[in-house]
Amino acid sequence: MRKQLDIPVLGREGLLDYTSRQISNLLPDGRDLQVRAVIDQYLDEALERLQVCINAIRAWTPDQFSYLHSTQYSQYLYFLSNTIWRDARDTEVPTKLFLLNKMLNGLDLFYEINMPEIFLIGHTTGVVFAKATYGNYLMVHQNCTVGKNHGIAPVLEEGVLLYPNSVVIGGCHIGKEAVIAQGVSVINRDVSPGCIVFAEGRELVEKPAKRRIIEDFFRL
Repeated sequence: MRKQLDIPVLGREGLLDYTSRQISNLLPDGRDLQVRAVIDQYLDEALERLQVCINAIRAWTPDQFSYLHSTQYSQYLYFLSNTIWRDARDTEVPTKLFLLNKMLNGLDLFYEINMPEIFLIGHTTGVVFAKATYGNYLMVHQNCTVGKNHGIAPVLEEGVLLYPNSVVIGGCHIGKEAVIAQGVSVINRDVSPGCIVFAEGRELVEKPAKRRIIEDFFRL
């Protein structure tokens, strides 16, 4: 049997109250009881998904979730909103959780987006995710954007790493364990697996990575 996720201070019921009260305070439409009931129904499944993610991240203590850790909490809000939408096709509570995540963490991650089982956002501020295809072990830093161009969304294979202020837009296929360097914009072009992409003037240059950088972030 898998070890239950530990939530210090609050516990499961405290987390339920904490999340529900945040929504009530920031979106006070008088539907507190209805929101709490929906969250209660799907909270355990969301926490199981979160636990898988936490346990794969090197910097985090396995089987432990802190509601005061902003990145962990932002990913919790995503898993909760996505779980509710995926299982119940309810949009009210997922929308409120999405808005809460935006207000607290500056993260634009809509509940309908199919994020991988394991991913990490280094710092959430200014990060925008489109409805693209995301592979497992995705690592994204602050002020990154994954977006569509004329309705076409990128494909990011397993182990892709986006450094701060990088952009992946449109018809891009980013290969396995490719690294997009800081401030680089990849628009409507492919990136080879296992390489680092730099900008030299207006041109993008690919160089083979000398090691698996993704191992710095995940337990593979």
